[in-house]
Amino acid sequence: MLYKDEPQKVLIIRFSALGDIAIAIPVIYSVCAAYPHIKFIMLTRKWSSYLFVERPRNLIVLGVDVKNEYKGVKGMTKLARKMRKTYKIDAVADLHSVIRSWVIDAYMKSCGVRVARIDKGHKMKKKLTKGKIRRQLTTTHQRYIEVFNKLGLGCKETFEGFTKNETPILPAKSSGEIWVAVAPFSQHRSKEYPLKKMEEVIKLLLNYNPNLHVMLFGGGSREKKLLKNVTDRYSRTVSIAGIKHGFSDEFAILRQCDVMVSMDSANMHLASLTRTPVVSVWGGTHRYSGFFGWKQDPNNIVELDYECRPCSVFGQTQCRFGDYHCLADIKPETIFNQVVKVLEKQKKNE
Repeated sequence: MLYKDEPQKVLIIRFSALGDIAIAIPVIYSVCAAYPHIKFIMLTRKWSSYLFVERPRNLIVLGVDVKNEYKGVKGMTKLARKMRKTYKIDAVADLHSVIRSWVIDAYMKSCGVRVARIDKGHKMKKKLTKGKIRRQLTTTHQRYIEVFNKLGLGCKETFEGFTKNETPILPAKSSGEIWVAVAPFSQHRSKEYPLKKMEEVIKLLLNYNPNLHVMLFGGGSREKKLLKNVTDRYSRTVSIAGIKHGFSDEFAILRQCDVMVSMDSANMHLASLTRTPVVSVWGGTHRYSGFFGWKQDPNNIVELDYECRPCSVFGQTQCRFGDYHCLADIKPETIFNQVVKVLEKQKKNE
């Protein structure tokens, strides 16, 4: 159903994952800017609520505990009832469409609240991973836009990226320095370039220019330990993962970086929010499924055109050959050369 009249209190739902929420931010911020008289309430998890920096005045972000306080169907119903009572919700933009959000949707519908839900395009994505089609599918970014269109909240995209570029956790970037961010990890192995080969990329970068510094991004104890090993071996490298910081600090650092090297992971999407160009490395997944970085240049993608790609949408599938050759066969020099192309292009445009 397409609603034409404007709602006044809109509940937006997206609990996870980090990259998907980052993709939603340009859409949400643009809609908020287009309808300043409407109150928007973003419902997400506590850890992801901190992504929403520099937020519009008419956007409230609520981080909730869905594993304990609002666990299960009863918990989600309790949460829906609270949202309806507290904020007088009259429309729901469900950007997640999972069991948790369905419970909230159902409750809201029972109260006469209009609900628009994302169409994830599962059938077409399955055809893509089965090799039946090979073309660009509707992006997740566009699917979010369509949800708001259904509520009669269409608009032009006005969000241009986060602007803060100062943080106390690192000295300011000196004149003439080149900062290259490197995010070598991913949640799934089929999306992660071998770390030893990524070290080769780092060595090539450090030898390329004596003013080049490498900022290493990651999270979790395992990744912090691995990145510390890298910084112990190479000068002009800093592990951001080893410094206590929040998303606001991370965005400020990314704003100062000239380019990022990333997997098909959340880091690609975080860098996109700062308009930092990303050289993205792809293995078992493919941008055709719709999860490419917001406003990123597809010419900066590093990938091998193997027939077995993509084997999955999110990367959770194990390589049926056992060797993940779609990533292992990528030469470090290929990634390095693409980074240099980006840096040289920026130099020409100065």
